[in-house]
Amino acid sequence: MKPQRLVDLLTLVALVLLGLSAYLTWVSVNPGNGRVDEVFNGYSITKAPVALALASLVAVVITKLAGTALRRLLGALVVVLGAIAVAVALLVRPDGPELSRIRPVLSAVLADQVIQTGGPAPWFALGGGIALVAAGLLTVLTAHRWRSATQRYERDPAASPADQWKAIDAGEDPTL
Repeated sequence: MKPQRLVDLLTLVALVLLGLSAYLTWVSVNPGNGRVDEVFNGYSITKAPVALALASLVAVVITKLAGTALRRLLGALVVVLGAIAVAVALLVRPDGPELSRIRPVLSAVLADQVIQTGGPAPWFALGGGIALVAAGLLTVLTAHRWRSATQRYERDPAASPADQWKAIDAGEDPTL
């Protein structure tokens, strides 16, 4: 598989995983005493994974139009964005006061014994961050082998203007 296609695939996987982390359960809180569990999805806890996925997607799209040096720079940026996504997945664990700030219903309950359970969303965010790091590293390492965006539309520099006119008169497209 070509490096460009692999970067596209890794970015798509990261976008899906980070997007799913926004909708899946990040933390579930059981207030006890027969009260209903409060469920917090990833987007209510942190908006970082979705923002990082979209920023990375834009960076990868721009690499299609960029030269080698800018591709490497954008690849390094995608590595940093992926590392931030990994850090968010591993470090963002809200405590009781933060959860009560997000959902005021919990403020009266937090004095009681509260049981927090982690959901699958941080794992999806972690997988998406790792995929972004891999896509960025692959971009940095293989940027010199990527095909430039305008290469297929450039005409033959050896052809003179007279030859091009002759080709047009013959019904051929001199840009192919």
